[in-house]
Formats: sequence, C-alpha cells, structure tokens
Amino acid sequence: MVHERAGQPARPEDLIDYDAVIGAYYDLTPDPSNPDQMVVFGTSGHRGASLKTAFNEAHIAATTQAIVEYRASQGVDGPLFIGKDTHGLSLPAWKTALEVLHASGVDVRAEKEDEYTPTPAVSRAIIVYNRDHSGPRADGIVVTPSHNPPTDGGFKYNPPHGGPADSDATKVIAARANELLGDWKSIKRTPYEQIEGEITRFDYRTPYCDDLVNIINLDAIRGAGLNIGAHPLGGASAQYWEYIAEHFDLGLSVIDPTVDPRWPFMTLDWDGKIRMDCSSPYAMASLIENRDKYSLSTGNDADSDRHGIVTPDAGLMNPNHYLSVAIQYLFSHRDGWNPEAGIGKTLVSSSMINNVATKLGKKLVEVPVGFKWFVPGLSDGSIGFGGEESAGASFLTLKGETWTTDKDGLIMDLLAAEILAVTGETPSQHYDKLTDEFGKTAYARIDAPANREQKAKLAQLSPEDVEATELAGEQIEAKLTRAPGNDAPIGGLKVVTEHAWFAARPSGTEDVYKIYAESFKGPEHLAEVQKQAKEVVDAVLS
Repeated sequence: MVHERAGQPARPEDLIDYDAVIGAYYDLTPDPSNPDQMVVFGTSGHRGASLKTAFNEAHIAATTQAIVEYRASQGVDGPLFIGKDTHGLSLPAWKTALEVLHASGVDVRAEKEDEYTPTPAVSRAIIVYNRDHSGPRADGIVVTPSHNPPTDGGFKYNPPHGGPADSDATKVIAARANELLGDWKSIKRTPYEQIEGEITRFDYRTPYCDDLVNIINLDAIRGAGLNIGAHPLGGASAQYWEYIAEHFDLGLSVIDPTVDPRWPFMTLDWDGKIRMDCSSPYAMASLIENRDKYSLSTGNDADSDRHGIVTPDAGLMNPNHYLSVAIQYLFSHRDGWNPEAGIGKTLVSSSMINNVATKLGKKLVEVPVGFKWFVPGLSDGSIGFGGEESAGASFLTLKGETWTTDKDGLIMDLLAAEILAVTGETPSQHYDKLTDEFGKTAYARIDAPANREQKAKLAQLSPEDVEATELAGEQIEAKLTRAPGNDAPIGGLKVVTEHAWFAARPSGTEDVYKIYAESFKGPEHLAEVQKQAKEVVDAVLS
C-alpha cells in the first residue's frame, strides 16, 4: 500500500537522528549467534542499520579482516582501492576499514575525507590499474548501501576483475567475518588519526570523468544545444556532475549538489521512507514535476550505480523501457564493438529486451539477478551491454573495450543525452516506437511475506515442485529454476507463457519474497498473472 505522503517533501520528523545512528555504530555490539546481527552478503554486499545492530564497528572490522585474509589466499597483493558514498555510516565504516587495512600492511588508495566516490569509479580504477600494470593485481572495497534509507550502511568487495564479488568469494568472506565477530576487538588496527597522513590519497574523479570521452559521444551532446539537468539525489555523483558541468560544455547543470546524510531535500518513497531510489516516481517526484525545464533530466542513487531518466514527454522512464532503448541504440551506433557481442539481461527484466535482441539479430544472455553475472562478458567483450531491471547497467567503450564491470549510472544518464542529441528524439519517444512494433507491456514487482525457512525453500525449488499447467488462461511453456544464459541457479522460480511470465525469488534483506511479472496483454492480465503467481508460490511453500 502506498503511503499517504509518498512523493511529498520530507518533514523534520522524517529525518534520522544522525548522532544516534553514528553513536550506535560504535556503541552497539552484535551477537554472533543472532542471524539478524551476523554479516550477510546479498547481491550487493553486507547491508544493515547500526540502530538494529546489523552494521556496526564490529561488522566492518571483522569483514575487512576477512577480506585481507581472502585476498591474500587468492594471491592478490596489489593496491586496494576503497571508496565511500554519502550515507552517514559510510565515513566511520571507511575509517574502520582503513585502520584494519593499514595494520595489515595493505597498500590502500583512498579519496580524501570530504570526497565521495561512486561505485563505477572504483570499478574503473581497478580495471585501469590492472590493465596498465603487469605486476600485483589490485582490488577494491566500496562503502555503500546503495539507495537504502539514511539509517543504513553497506560494505562491498570488488576483486581484481573490478565487479561485484561472486558467491564463492562472499561466502568465504562472510563466514570468516562471522567467526571473527566474537572476538573482534583482537583484530589488529591502527587508529585513523595516526595514519591519515600516511594513506595514499587517490583522485578517482579526474581520470574517470576525463575518460568519458572514450565511452560517450560527448561531441554530439556538445553540439546539440541541449539543456540537461543532473540531480545527484545527495549522492556520490554530486562532485562528478559538478566536474562534468565545469569541464565539458555539454549544456549540463547540477540541479542540487547538496550533500546531507539526513537527506532533508528528498521526497518520500512509496512507503513513506526516505530512499534515494532513482527508479521510483515517488523519490524522483521533484524531477518529474520540473521535467519541462530541461531537454531531459537525470538522477542517481547514493553510490551512483543506478540511473533515472526523466523526459519532458513521459516523465520518469520505467527502467525496463530505458534498457530496451539503450540496447537498440548502442548496438546500432557502436561500430567499434565486436559484431558477435551479445546482450546481457537479468531474467526478471522485461521481455521487450528479448524482442529488441531478436530484431537486432544479437545473442541474448539471460542470467540470474545480480550484476556479478555480467562480469565475465563485460571483461572479455562477449557482452556489449549488461543491464538489470533495477536501473543498473554498464556497457563497453566506443572501441569495444571494458569500461566497468559494475553498474554505472553516470554513463547511462549521459547515454540518454547522446541518444537525444544524435537522433533528435528522447529515449521515451524511442520506446513508444518499440511499443508500436511489439505491443505495450505491463510490468510490476510486488512483495509477499515469507519467513527465513520459506525463503530457503523457495531458493531450492525445482521445476517439478510446480504442479500448475496454466497461468492466467495461458499454457505454461517453461518452468525455470536455472538461468538460460549461463545455467546458473536463479535462487527461485520463473514461469513463462506465450504472452506473460512471472519470477519469484526471496529477498536477501527482508522477510518477503518478490514476484516480478509482465504481460503483453495489458494491466488486467498482469494482475491475474500476479494473483496466480502468488497462489503457485504459496502452494509450494505451504
């Protein structure tokens, strides 16, 4: 149910008690035997709230020490690039991590205290270093809970390929971190105040921004006379958009560069919480309201790995719609790419992408949820574009080389400007043409309650567990528990008919399971698909 104040500006009573959040980080100690207070790596690292004893000094000290041991076991002894976003808990966690890394003799490269680093900038730094150096390999850490509310913190590990660590790595790191939690104060650390002058400071922003000429047609944007508004939503991209606005003459202005860990300038999300979700029409309400002021405007989440595209004719684009348009444009305007390069999508992304892939004659690589599945293809160029339904994507450079192996919201925002500059039409106008060709699609995600045992059962489903033969009046054509693109377990179930599909998978952070569904027969049919999808899953879980 949508909150009555969703989309409205935050009030003072909606804001976090910043001092309490930071105080809890240092004062509360987790119970290693409590599953809710253990280190748990989801699809994007460990996340939690300090006030709930789920993201505290002990967690970060233990997890950093576990990463130190893991990278040593893998023979990774080059520099470690570490970056932080603008969440209140990111700075103290960043300092804790530096204390452990320094005490362990790790060669750390870090921004300054008052600087923020987008996830894609860390990925890019790792990739460029390992590309240009034949010696010890580099890896990295990003301190961010992505778009999560201001109370939360997050901690991610990126190995030498530059992208999110796979489950083989995160299982080892999490298990070791939980072993260390019981005696976390024995972990070797050097106080930050003693080492801040010894840390090698790294300028992430300048090389990343200056390199954009190699992935985006900036000349086309510059010559089109556009008026582009970029809103960082108080996140790590603020300093990057300021640099881009000052140096590249693209007709781009920063809508609001304010950074405040309470996010008082945000509009409330669907559930009444402050959440920097640039794919949410409620969180992006201020941009939608002012959409006519710009040729197009964009938003990013706190670590800038997600994108939000707002056009004058359509408002905020559904992420699936923009992914479809971006794919069609890129594979038609990137002569430097390998003609055999495929299209990567998560299996809960829109089937419109399937239609575009067929139209382009390109291989479609459908993988489970999680950007880590695109890392191999983006690394070797066998995938030109990898995207997921939650507004995260990355793609190759103009010459068909690896850019990032993590999601990059900044290049997706700039690509929207390139599409408008080169074609004279907004991305949403391009999507309208796709619907004229393939039909309109109704797509939505809903959540349903599920306890820990039920979520575990859902993650272990086999096709034989589903007895249904029809879905919303159509014969079921496929029951998938493994992704067709790489045969990896999807951690749930996908059911496909001729005109519709649904996928159900457990949440990694909440006691719910998620149902993604889509229909090319309209909203009413989608509602029937969702209803029956819940019945199918509930029958399995009962």
